[in-house]
Amino acid sequence: MLRLCLLAAHALRLAGAALLSPGSCAFEDSACGYDWDYAHLPWALHGEGHYISVDTSYEGEKAVLSSPELYTEEWSCVRLIYQIATTSETSPDPARLNLYLRQEGESFDRLLWSAKEPSDSWLIASLDLMNSTKKYKIVLEGEMGQDKSASIAVFEIKITPGYCIECDFEENHLCGFVNRWNPNVNWFVGGGNIRNSQSILPKDHTLNSELGHYMYVDSVYVKHFQEVAQLISPKTTAPMSGCLSFYYQLKQESSIVFTIYLRDTSGFYEEIWKTDSALSADWALAEVDFNAPYPMEVIFEVAFNSAKGGYVALDDISFSPVYCSNQTGTPFNPAEAGCNFEEDLCNFYQDHKDGPGWSRVKVKRNVYRTGDHTTGFGYYLLANTKFTSQPEYIGRLYGPTLPGNLQFCLRFYYALYGFFKMSGTLAVYIFEENHVVQEKIWSVLDSPRGVWTQAEISFKKPMPCKVVFVSWCKSFWDCGLVALDDVSLSLGSCQAADLLLPNPGECTFEKDECVFTQKKRGRGIWHRRRGPTPTSYTGPKGDHTTGVGYYMYIEASNMVYGQRAYLVSKSLRGTSGKQCLTFFYHMYGAGTGLLSVYLKKEGDDEEIPLWRRTGEQSISWLRGLIEYESDRNYQIIFEAIRGVSIRSDTAIDDILFQAGPCLEVEEIQFSSGYPDSLNEIEY
Repeated sequence: MLRLCLLAAHALRLAGAALLSPGSCAFEDSACGYDWDYAHLPWALHGEGHYISVDTSYEGEKAVLSSPELYTEEWSCVRLIYQIATTSETSPDPARLNLYLRQEGESFDRLLWSAKEPSDSWLIASLDLMNSTKKYKIVLEGEMGQDKSASIAVFEIKITPGYCIECDFEENHLCGFVNRWNPNVNWFVGGGNIRNSQSILPKDHTLNSELGHYMYVDSVYVKHFQEVAQLISPKTTAPMSGCLSFYYQLKQESSIVFTIYLRDTSGFYEEIWKTDSALSADWALAEVDFNAPYPMEVIFEVAFNSAKGGYVALDDISFSPVYCSNQTGTPFNPAEAGCNFEEDLCNFYQDHKDGPGWSRVKVKRNVYRTGDHTTGFGYYLLANTKFTSQPEYIGRLYGPTLPGNLQFCLRFYYALYGFFKMSGTLAVYIFEENHVVQEKIWSVLDSPRGVWTQAEISFKKPMPCKVVFVSWCKSFWDCGLVALDDVSLSLGSCQAADLLLPNPGECTFEKDECVFTQKKRGRGIWHRRRGPTPTSYTGPKGDHTTGVGYYMYIEASNMVYGQRAYLVSKSLRGTSGKQCLTFFYHMYGAGTGLLSVYLKKEGDDEEIPLWRRTGEQSISWLRGLIEYESDRNYQIIFEAIRGVSIRSDTAIDDILFQAGPCLEVEEIQFSSGYPDSLNEIEY
C-alpha cells in the first residue's frame, strides 16, 4: 500500500486533542466517537501516525465514517485534512472522498463536498455549515473506484464556529488560504520568528505582537511591469451575503494596485474593492459588501510596477451576515423578480398602449391542449397574436426594476403554437430605467411545438434595468400563441449555478436513474428517454425538467395488457414526522392503464398504497403530491400497468423528496379519467 505523507500532516496538527470541539478529531489515540458502517469496508485507525484510512487491501466499494450527533445554532466551518493516494494516473473510476451532512428528520444525506485528485501530501478542504436548529452528523464516504491500489486517509477534522473565509493566519494551515505561485512575487507568512524580508512589520494586528502572524507580499523580486500576486480564499460552500472586512498595511514607493475580486466556479471575476490610499503606516480597516449566492473564492490581488513598489500586508479577515454600514435600504431579493402566475402577475406589468398583450389563463386537464408548467392545471401567461388583425403585433411584459452591477441568471419556460416560422416570435430585452436604451439578450431560434421548454440567460448591467418579454407577430399570415410560465431570477451566472452539487432527494433523470432501480417481475421495464415516445397519440413530447431532457416511461408496444413495471428506490432512512414526495406524471393515450405509488417499510411484506391514477389524464405533465410517514427505513415504489392498447405509454419525471409536510395537498389521492369539460381556456 502507498506510503502516506504522515510527517507533514502531523506537523500541521490543528489543535491538541483535549482542545478539540465536538465533532473534531485528530485521530491520535481514538476515533473521537466516529463510527464506521460495518456493512462496508473498515476504516483503520493508525495511532502512531495520527490518521484513519481505508484502502483496497479489502474487497468492497466504499467505507463510511459517521460523526457523533452534533448540534449548533451557529454558522460553522468544517476543516478536513486528507490525502488520496493511488498508483494510477488516469482511471475511468478513480478513488473519491465525499463529505455529507446528515440532518435530523431527513431521509437523504446532503453532499457538501467531493474530491478525487490524488496527491503526494496532505490537502485541506474548508466547508461552511449553515446555522440550523436541527441536529446533524458529518458523514465521510471513501469510494475506492476501480484502482487496484488506492488509499484514502483522513488526518484531522475540525469544526469551529464562524465562516471558512475568516482567518487571522495564526495557525499553520492558514485557514485553507493558498498563494497562487508566481516566479517573482508571492504572498508569504510574516511575523513570529520569521526574519527574512525588509517588508516584515514589527507587529501583527491580531495579537499586536511580534509573535503574531499575517500575510504580506513585497516587490523585492519584481522583474516585469504589472507583476501580480494572488492570495485565494477557500471556496464558499453555502450561500452567503453580508460584510467582508480585513486589516491591511500598504507602503507604496511606486504604483501598487491592491484589488479584491470574487471568482465563481466558471472563472468569472468580479471586482468588489480597490484601495484608494497610497500609504497606510498603520493597520487600516477595510469593509466591502459581499454576495456569494453560489460557490465563490475571494482573491486578494496585488500588482506591482517595479522592484521598488513597496509592500502590502493583510490580517484578520472576518465576515458578518449584516451588510456594511455604507449600505442603506433593503437588500434586493431576486425572488421578487420571479413568478409562476398562479395568483396574479406578481411584480410584472403591461403597458396597455402596447395593445392586447399578455393574458393570464388556465387550461383544464384535457387531451388536446397543454396546461401550465407549474402543476399542469394552473395558470400561465398567453400572448394570442391571432387576436389582432394587424401585422407587426407586439406584446410586452415588463419585470420589476433590478439593481445595477450585479450578475443575474434568468430562467423561464415558454411554449409556442401555430407559427410556421418560430424564429423571433419571443424575445427578451433589457430596458434601462428610462426605457431609452434597449438591448435584446435572447430570442427563440427553434423549439419543439407545444412543449414547455426552459431558457436560461446570464446578464449583468452597470445601471438599474428591467427584463422585458416581447411576443412578436411578424406577418398577418404567420401568427400564433406564445405561452410563458415559471419565471425565476437568481444571483450569479447560470453556468455557476449549473455546477452546484445536486439537491438530495431530487431526481430529474438527466444523468441516470438516481436512487431508483428496476424491479423485474415479468418483462415490464421502465425506459429512460428524451424527446417523444415512438408511438403516436400517447406519451410526452418532451420531459418536464427542460423540455429537451430525459424522463422515465413504459413503452406499451413492448408489453402486454395488464403487465406491470416497477421502479423502486433504494432503502431510505426512516424519520419521525411527515415527509413530502412531489413528482410529475404523464398519462396520455386512449388505452392508458394505471400508475400507482407504494410505500414499503423495512421488515414488512406489505406495500402500502399512497397514490393512484387510472386511465388517460391529460396531454400535459401533471404534478403529484404525496404526504406520508415512516419511522422505519423504507422504499418508494412507482408501479405502471400497461392498458388495453399500445396507446398506453406512461411517464414520470422530476421526483423530489422533502422533509416535513407538503405545503399543498392534493384533494384526490385516487382518481380515474379526466373531467367532462375538455380544452377550455379560462381568461
